[in-house]
Amino acid sequence: MDNILTSRELQIERKHFFIEFRENARGRFLRITEEAHGHRNSVIVPSTGIDDFLLAMQEVVGEANSTPAQVF
Repeated sequence: MDNILTSRELQIERKHFFIEFRENARGRFLRITEEAHGHRNSVIVPSTGIDDFLLAMQEVVGEANSTPAQVF
């Protein structure tokens, strides 16, 4: 059984996101769940990798923001 240590919920357009920091017998982890159109998808990041995960997200978003959008 997981224990939720802290959580946040947000809605962006038609998607709901649940960001939860949890722990269980195997350790602590971050769970990010997306709910859209009745479907849920989750990503789980072990606590030992959260700093690397956040750094990679910042780098990707930073690069995307400095690149002009493509018109299709």
